[in-house]
Formats: sequence, C-alpha cells, structure tokens
Amino acid sequence: MGKDLLSITDYKSEELLDLVKFTDEVKRNPGKFKRALEDKKIVMLFEKPSTRTRVSFEAAMLELGGHAINITRNTSQLDRGETPSDSAKALERYVDVIVARVDKHETLLEMAKSSQVPVINALSDLEHPCQIISDLYTIYEKSGSLSGIKIAYVGDANNVCNSLMLGCALTGISLDVATPKEYAPKKAIIEKSQVLARKTGAKIEVTEDPYKAAESADYIYTDVWISMGQENEKKNNTKVFQAYQINDKLLSKAKKSAYVMHCLPAHRGMEITGEVMDGPRSIVWDQAENRLHAQKAILLRLLKN
Repeated sequence: MGKDLLSITDYKSEELLDLVKFTDEVKRNPGKFKRALEDKKIVMLFEKPSTRTRVSFEAAMLELGGHAINITRNTSQLDRGETPSDSAKALERYVDVIVARVDKHETLLEMAKSSQVPVINALSDLEHPCQIISDLYTIYEKSGSLSGIKIAYVGDANNVCNSLMLGCALTGISLDVATPKEYAPKKAIIEKSQVLARKTGAKIEVTEDPYKAAESADYIYTDVWISMGQENEKKNNTKVFQAYQINDKLLSKAKKSAYVMHCLPAHRGMEITGEVMDGPRSIVWDQAENRLHAQKAILLRLLKN
C-alpha cells in the first residue's frame, strides 16, 4: 500500500479487499487497538464543511490513543496565500498524517508531493475514497461478501460516484450508474473503471434510465443532487433529477431484499423520500457509523501496516 490515500485506486484489488476485512476486525475488536496509535497525531485541514468525515477521523484517533488537530482554510495561512506545498512541508514536522478536504484535487496532489507523511483525501472535487471504503465495508457487513453484488447508483455523477465506480471495479461488484445525460460520469472515470473491472469480473454500466439501473439490484445508492461548491451551477437544474429520486416506485424495481444507501447529508424529498430513508430497507445510519471503523482501519494501515 502506498503512503497516501488520494484515490481509491491507490489500493490494488487485494489491498482494498483486505482493508474491508480489516475494518470488520477493527469494529468487532475495539479493545485490541485501543492504544495502537498512542502519541500519533493527525492534522485535519478542511476547506469545506464536514460532519461525518471530520468527527469520525477525530473520534477514530481518540479511540486509538492518538490526537487530532483541526484547522480550516480561513484559520490557516492558506487563506493568506501560502501554497499547499509549503503548508504540507511545515505540517509534516508536527504530525504523522495530513487529512485534507479540499476544493480542488490538485491541492491534494501538491501536498502529497511535498509531504513525507501520508496525505489522506477527505473529499475533493474528484473523489471521496474514505466514504467508499466505508460503504464497501457496510455492504460486506450486510451481505457477508462482496461477490455477486449489484449496486444501482442514481443521481449526480459526483466525487462519491467516481470513487464508487472505481471501488466497485476493484472489488468485483457490478454497478449500474443512472444519471441525466448532462450529469453523466466523466469519460476518463468510465474508461478507467471498466479497465479495472475486466480484471475482477465486475460490470460497470452507465445509463440514463434509473429503473433499468435499479432492476434486480442488491443495493440502491444515491447522494445529493447539488454537491458542495456547485450550488450556483445546479440550483435551477434540479428538475432534471426528479426521475432519479429513490422512492417506493424506484425501490420496487430492485430485489425485495435490497438495501438503500446514502452517504449523507440528505435532502429529504429531493434525491430520497423521507419514507424510504427512515424505512426498514435503509442502512444509511449503518453507513454513517461505519465511517468511524473504516477511518480507524485506514489510519492503522497507513501508520502501522
């Protein structure tokens, strides 16, 4: 495993599968790792708001015996023009890991290139690998395996969707992505995921038809229609997403045993109805909890291997 986690593809297939299984070990045996990162420190640099990612990383370090330091762009020298490279060179002298949520993925690349300590992508405009590692574990926890699974992702092809496509391709999960034509995944992500999928036997498909995607799915996944930083771009375009709402009608196309996933925060009544989100097939709160266990596993692998 590499020293950084900038993309979910920084892990090979076997490494990602191992990390999912290791997350299960961490969750089931919290006492075993209670002081594993004693005296280790992470800094969490956030240019965007965060609830689950920030709190789960801080709680993970606390439960592993380490310390987390929180800073934001406007409380750091980045806000006064310091380059990401210079910030990383300074921060590496104080901490063992840099966790960064950034506007532009290029910021992460610059920080990682300049830092001798691991840099973790806590969300960029390109990917959200920590979220998908946790989601893969949630699926593993519910299904007992990642083999023979089909996921339908409906909505906006955003950073979560990108990491989901790549993560499914790496782990052999078949994925149908349904989006409006103008909000489809980037060609480069489609091609990369399909190349990876050929090695694992997964099938990665892209369609405009949410009902086709949902057919016989084991899991239906969605995210907000308007991502952070795109509010002005999409606030008047939500009508094109109306057919992509997870509701009882769409859910009826999936398997009767299918689960519903959402990485949160949710806009109830938009990408998902409140009835579905609070219903018996929703596992969104399990997803949220598992962020803590996955963050622990990620930190342990990067710092202790």
